[in-house]
Amino acid sequence: MANIGRFILVGAPGSGKGTQSPAIVENFGVCHIATGDALRAAMTAGTEAGKAAKDAVNSGKLVSDDIVTKIVADAMEEPQCKGGFVLDGFPRTKKQAEILDDMLQKKGQAIDKVVSIEVPKQTLVERLSGRWIHKSSGRSYHTIFNPPKTPQVDDITGEPLMQRPDDKPETAISRLATFDSETVPVLAHYGSKVQTIDGNRNMVSVACDIGRVLGGAMQAKQI
Repeated sequence: MANIGRFILVGAPGSGKGTQSPAIVENFGVCHIATGDALRAAMTAGTEAGKAAKDAVNSGKLVSDDIVTKIVADAMEEPQCKGGFVLDGFPRTKKQAEILDDMLQKKGQAIDKVVSIEVPKQTLVERLSGRWIHKSSGRSYHTIFNPPKTPQVDDITGEPLMQRPDDKPETAISRLATFDSETVPVLAHYGSKVQTIDGNRNMVSVACDIGRVLGGAMQAKQI
């Protein structure tokens, strides 16, 4: 059992967190549990927790911490998670972290490591608000990663590009403020288990650092 890893991956929107999970899964033999995916799967499968979540959604209510945690707990029991897991997007609040820890403790388990990918806020805003689209064709551009030849102009038609409300800088700033208010208490809760990684670098460098951190946590368990 010593080789089972239980990890949490934390990162603000735009931090590149989603691109790192596949490498963790491949390198450490764990499963990837993303809250949104697990929630949708449970609702589709009609599990007890999934039905409760669907009722909440249909009535316009937020899905409670208890229901979300139960859905994540059910996902942990899937065969592909026998080697452990990396949680992505959960826990989002200190209360969820406390429920998770209590649930694991009852099974004689605990979170091994929390990796926090940190990127300067201005960089995150630029990443999140850089998308522009050509409305009629759906062609998508990004001011940093895939810029048009002429700013705010479609390469093919020469027509002006538009920015969706969700991609505007003010929306990005609001999303990041929400993330900070929710996540700072979670990181404080896990204390010494948290390792910060500089995410303002290329994807390979970030992946190598994450691998070293999680590898070290696994070795410590075997001592």
